[in-house]
Amino acid sequence: MSQSPESKFVEDAKKAANFLRDKGVKTIIITLGEKGVYLLNDSFEQHIEALNIDVIDTTGAGDAYNGGLAAALAEGKDIVEAAKFANIVGALCVTKIGTAPAMPFRKEINKYL
Repeated sequence: MSQSPESKFVEDAKKAANFLRDKGVKTIIITLGEKGVYLLNDSFEQHIEALNIDVIDTTGAGDAYNGGLAAALAEGKDIVEAAKFANIVGALCVTKIGTAPAMPFRKEINKYL
C-alpha cells in the first residue's frame, strides 16, 4: 500500500525535524506550503493542515507566516496556537497579489480562528 502524497510530506518533515532535534534544536516548525505545517518538540508532535483556499500568488507567504508567528508569540499564545495563527496568516496572504498589499488584516485572520 503506497502513501498518499500528503502523508509523504508529513513523514519527510518528521524525519527532518527529528534530525534537527537530535542536533539540539528544541522546537521545530516546518512549513509545508499547501500541505500545512509540521511541529515537533519534546512535548508534542502535530501536523496542522493548510486552509482550503484559492491560491493567487505565493510571494511573501513565508514572510507572512513568520510575522504571524512572531505576533502570536508576542501576544502570549503557546507555540501550537501561534503556529495555527501563522498558518492562517500565510494562507490568507496567498489569496492576493503582491507582498505588503497581500498581508491580511486582523479581522480577516479572526474569521478563521
